[in-house]
Amino acid sequence: MAGNSQRRGATRRTGSKKGASVGSGGQRRRGLEGKGPTPKAEDREYHAAHKRKAAAERRQATGRASGNRPAGRGGSAAGRARGAGATEVVAGRNSVVEALRAGIPVSAVYIATRLEADDRTREILRTAADEGYPLLEVTKPELDRLTDGAVHQGVALQVPPYDYGDVEDLLDAAAASDRAPLVVALDGVTDPRNLGAVLRSAGAFGAHGVLVPERRSAGVTASAWKVSAGAAARVPVARATNLVRALERLHEAGCFVVGLDGGGDVAVADLPYSTDPLVLVVGSEGKGLSRLVREHCDAIASIPIASAVESLNAGVAAGIALYEVARQRAL
Repeated sequence: MAGNSQRRGATRRTGSKKGASVGSGGQRRRGLEGKGPTPKAEDREYHAAHKRKAAAERRQATGRASGNRPAGRGGSAAGRARGAGATEVVAGRNSVVEALRAGIPVSAVYIATRLEADDRTREILRTAADEGYPLLEVTKPELDRLTDGAVHQGVALQVPPYDYGDVEDLLDAAAASDRAPLVVALDGVTDPRNLGAVLRSAGAFGAHGVLVPERRSAGVTASAWKVSAGAAARVPVARATNLVRALERLHEAGCFVVGLDGGGDVAVADLPYSTDPLVLVVGSEGKGLSRLVREHCDAIASIPIASAVESLNAGVAAGIALYEVARQRAL
């Protein structure tokens, strides 16, 4: 019968810990009051949204501390992947690892399903989680399409377009290194794979940067990133509206300009001005150096090759010349 307090179980026994009480409504009232509104996901420390927010705040603070200059400008290296416009894709495990280590801004990290893990992929996953980058698992056909058929090894990064520096940035980088400036300039090199090879050699032999013309020249695309094996993240690339005027500016800064071309004045083994501030100018495989660029060189050096081979591509020529400069500077 409703309201019958005499029925068994209606009241606690007198000897119980909490004493006698009627019914259960009073016991649950406090629990029903709740703990207030649920905090936002980004305010909960254990939530992924909070980690992404913290990572974004750290990157923003780093940008303010460096004067909002891209990492590597005028000092340490870092691939510049900033700016507006269409995004670029960096493919391949080495390229992705180097890009992440350099702090390149990342729009998304793509991982192939059923990926065979190694030290590089584990580092990629760890960095993506720590920095709060969007991590997307995709099928191999999707990754093939995203990377335009490049050899991606199951990983890729989507990054904003590369942001180029200028001649002053390269001079600042040399000044910060306490070493004589060493710059590689490309004249008419239109294959991004050649640019990637030059970047790789420049990073290996201590060049302070690479200078390319704005027109009729390869840019830092995904292909260049791949061939550079990550060197694009460490070696700054400057772009000049007019290559001849840029060379004149380097002349004014005290640099000697040596062009690489067939039939030069000296062999590359006797490369002049190697221990001085130096700009190496590499022409295209077919046409070599343009007339105006050649006229602005202090010397022309050539690489002796067998008569059966007409010429070397820009990446190989730059690597040989940079090795000779590094060897002579080490003496």
